[in-house]
Amino acid sequence: MAGQVSTIPPVQGWGNPVSVSDYGGRRRSRILDEAQRLFAEKGFDATPTAGIARAAAVPKGLVFYYFPQKIDILLALLAERLPAGPLCDPATVALPGDPGGSLVRLPAVVGLNRREASVINTILFREARTHPEVARHLRSLREALVALTEEVLNMAAERALNPIRRRQAAHTFVAVMIDEVTTAVVDGPLPDLAGSVDIICQGLVEPDVRGPKSRAPQ
Repeated sequence: MAGQVSTIPPVQGWGNPVSVSDYGGRRRSRILDEAQRLFAEKGFDATPTAGIARAAAVPKGLVFYYFPQKIDILLALLAERLPAGPLCDPATVALPGDPGGSLVRLPAVVGLNRREASVINTILFREARTHPEVARHLRSLREALVALTEEVLNMAAERALNPIRRRQAAHTFVAVMIDEVTTAVVDGPLPDLAGSVDIICQGLVEPDVRGPKSRAPQ
């Protein structure tokens, strides 16, 4: 009848009937879910599109309908499940007067080590070596992290920071964050985040260019 939203029978385990548009969205999500799992387990190049369709229980043609090329599946995973920005509001992280404490809070707020993000991290760092599109996403993510870290430091610092030292501190902290992510992927010992932050914050302090103070006469 006119004006009615067409529905399709429920799939086992999916609950009530849904509209065609909702059903299509769920099937797309299911394709991405299975592609994410298979890319992490076998690698992108070793995972055929037919295998993704079979795991998602959808026709192979439907995979191509949503993703004309296999690389489009990988790029959709990165864009939707590990976006390069915006990452978070720096004001929710910065603790006024406490740059170190602010940096320690940042990884948890950004969420690179969230359980649901760990599989995407595995794919990202593995495939960046061989796929330029993934490498570009990784660079964009890194640049966004550096910019966010600088903003957090600016908000937390009690006085204006030297822009060169601030940039160096941000790059160093992001390197530690990324090392923490990649180490977690391979189940290695995690870096000392708090200890690294202490060293980074010491580097933010301007050196005394006046030289050593003369000793008072005895």
